Amino acid sequence: MFNAQVSVSSLTCSCDAAESLRRAARIAAFVLFTAVGAQLAVRLPWTPVPVTMQTLFVVLAGVVLGPRDGFRAMTAYLCLGAVGAPVFAGFAFGPAAFVGPTGGYLVAFPAAALLSGAVARARPGRGGVFIAALAGSAAILAGGTLHLGLWAGRVSASVVALAVTPFIAGELLKGVLAAALAGGNRKAARPGS
Repeated sequence: MFNAQVSVSSLTCSCDAAESLRRAARIAAFVLFTAVGAQLAVRLPWTPVPVTMQTLFVVLAGVVLGPRDGFRAMTAYLCLGAVGAPVFAGFAFGPAAFVGPTGGYLVAFPAAALLSGAVARARPGRGGVFIAALAGSAAILAGGTLHLGLWAGRVSASVVALAVTPFIAGELLKGVLAAALAGGNRKAARPGS
């Protein structure tokens, strides 16, 4: 009987370890997706902030991984860039990226993934994912606006014109894309994720 208990116990540990590895692999995948999305960028002449696909992967991290693991993925992404990996738009990296014009957007990524994951968990289906993506995008745009406002000395209509307006249509399209990719057959993320 003792041997049977040890076997069941070690089987449980193996399953826990395998699940931990799967979670870590999913988190790492979203770090990679976000880094690739950052390089899919279009520079607009009237704003210092490029339009990128990385925000799609930020909100998808929260929706697909769940709020906590989405937060972890985006925190890992920021840490990777902070220590010198060229993962930000235009292959930027290092602490300077956080004080430059895109810093506020970047710093908002973990909160955006957390928010989009929480909203998606509360509102299942394509409509819920669309709303979750918009909520995450709003968090990113708010972070960017506040940061650019600090640069300008205050948040004004001209700052909003640089920080939000150029991105509205793209974020709406990314919300539709997120709903199409993750809304129909999304499994609920585990409570711990």
